[in-house]
Amino acid sequence: MSDPTITALALTDLPTKKSIFKPHRIVLMAIAAAVVFCIVWFMRWDWVPEYSDRLADGVGMTLIMLASTSILGFLLAVPIGLVQVTGPWPLKMLAQVFCTVIRGTPLLLQLWLLYYGLGSLFPQFPEIRNSFLWPYLRESWPYGVVALTLSFAAYEGEVMRGAFAGVPSGELEAARAYGMSPFTVFRRIWLPRAVHRALPTLTGETVLQLKATPLVATITVIDVYAIISQVRQKTYLTYEPLLLLALIYLCLTAILVVGFRYFESKIPTRGA
Repeated sequence: MSDPTITALALTDLPTKKSIFKPHRIVLMAIAAAVVFCIVWFMRWDWVPEYSDRLADGVGMTLIMLASTSILGFLLAVPIGLVQVTGPWPLKMLAQVFCTVIRGTPLLLQLWLLYYGLGSLFPQFPEIRNSFLWPYLRESWPYGVVALTLSFAAYEGEVMRGAFAGVPSGELEAARAYGMSPFTVFRRIWLPRAVHRALPTLTGETVLQLKATPLVATITVIDVYAIISQVRQKTYLTYEPLLLLALIYLCLTAILVVGFRYFESKIPTRGA
C-alpha cells in the first residue's frame, strides 16, 4: 500500500480545471495553437506519405537500439554498481576505472573507435572472416549496440552504486537474521530496494539514451535520424523534416516518461 500522505501531496500537485484556464495559460495555449497552425498550413508536408514507410522503419530501428542497449546496459550496471559497494578491491577499481573512462570521453568518440578502429582490424584476420561472427561483424549496428550499451552501463552503474549503498543496513541484517542466504538477500531485498531508489534516475538515463541513438547514423545505421537526413538531401527542405524529427522524439520521450511513472506508481513507497 502506498503512503496516503504522499498520495495526497501528489494529488494536490495536479493541475485543476480552474488553474488551467487562468489568463496567462490561455494566452500560452493560444500562441501554441497559432504556431501549430502556421507549421501545418504554411509549410510543405506533401513529402510525408512518400517517406512514411521508411520513417516507420527508422523509428523501429531507433526503438530496437534503445530497448536492446538499455536492457543490456542495465544488466551490466547492476554488477558494476554492486562491486563498487562490496568489493573485492580489484573488481572495485576495475569498475571505477571503467565508469571514469566511459563517462569522461564523448560517446561519439567511443562509437568511432569501435567502428572505424576495432571494426577495421577484424578483416585482417582470416579466422574472424571465416567464422560465424563475420556476417555480424561486417555490419555497423553491432558496434552501435556495444557503444550505447557501455555508455548506459557506465552512467547507470554509478547510479546503482549509490542505490545499493543507500539501502538501510538494518534491512539486510534482518534478512540475514531470518536465515536467508546471501543470494536470497540480494534477490529479494537488496536489488529490489536499490532499483526502487534508482528508478527516477533510470527514467532520465533512458531518455538521454534515446537522445543518444542518432549518433549511430554516423556509422551508417539507418535509424529515424538517418531517414530524416536523407529526406533533407532529396527534398532540399530544412525546417519541415527537422520539425517532424523533433515531434517524433518528443512523442517517444513522452511515452517513456509516462510508462516509467506508471511503473513507479505501482511500486509501494512505504518505508522507502
